[in-house]
Amino acid sequence: MMELLTLLSQYGIPEWGYIIAVICAAMLLAKIIYYFIENYVKRLTEKTKTDLDDRILEALTKPFYALIFLGGAYVAVIDTSYVANSRGDVSRLLIVGCAFVVAYSAVRVLGILVSKWLSKKRNIDNTPQLLNYLLSLIVYSIAFLVILGQYNIDITPLIATLGVGGLAIGLALQSTLANFFAGLYVLSDEHISERDFVEMGDISGTIETIGWRSTVVRSLGNDIYVIPNSKLADSVIKNTSEPVKPVTVDVRCGVAYGSDLEKVQKTVEKAGSELIRKFDEVDGTLNPPLVFFTDFGDSNINFVVYIKAKNATVKAKVRHEYVKAIDRAFKKEKIEISWPVVKLKR
Repeated sequence: MMELLTLLSQYGIPEWGYIIAVICAAMLLAKIIYYFIENYVKRLTEKTKTDLDDRILEALTKPFYALIFLGGAYVAVIDTSYVANSRGDVSRLLIVGCAFVVAYSAVRVLGILVSKWLSKKRNIDNTPQLLNYLLSLIVYSIAFLVILGQYNIDITPLIATLGVGGLAIGLALQSTLANFFAGLYVLSDEHISERDFVEMGDISGTIETIGWRSTVVRSLGNDIYVIPNSKLADSVIKNTSEPVKPVTVDVRCGVAYGSDLEKVQKTVEKAGSELIRKFDEVDGTLNPPLVFFTDFGDSNINFVVYIKAKNATVKAKVRHEYVKAIDRAFKKEKIEISWPVVKLKR
């Protein structure tokens, strides 16, 4: 490049003109490569059975464009008189820029790979924010150490300082760190995921996000519960979304003594079968519904009937509709539900 600069100076072309020309050439090269990727490479990846290569290619295209631009800018200025006394600094700046671009690309690619693994193994479409934060922290920390190495900074005192400071911070943020590691435990345990419907004591709802400190649960009434991860990890949780989405709904009722129990059973089953055909929220795998007479009550012969809802979020709605359907069927068939009998002491 020095010979080219000397040759250009003989024709009266200044160094800044050379810098602009090289940067423009680098940008043109990046545009050509970008066009080739968009119009040829993407067509090849679109023909594959998986979308993993498409997503990785999309994640790496723009960072690759940035690397070409950085390389062009480096070539443009490294042999000029503007940086004659600071070439080492320019080289280190290039490494710093490349380190951040590579770290950014690595975070995106790792996020895609983790997302694909979660989608395949645990049926999770979006990577939880906690994992994204952790991946970013690890990758950018490595990039930061590489940058320190380029400036010949001894990281031993830094590690010692971080160790002492980390101990102090750990004691001060004990609760926060407990929630953080509890969140990692919840994610790795594979029994609870985002968009699962869970019941925990008086709280029930759909898990919206598992964050670095807390988990957000949205109830059927659209209320938001923010639960610390440490409490979530120590609680007994009923996950109605696992292992399958459909949930069993129980409806309890009773009929008057003297009723034809065979008729009662057929009436309840018929009402359930009609509900399955008409109501989209009912899962049809349990057709007809299961009816079991349970005991002789004070006023009625009691029974319980089981029907399936497609998921836990519509469980109350399915029970609501089935109760109405049974009531209509009993009125039509003149099946009586007796009033409670209370014996008064004289």
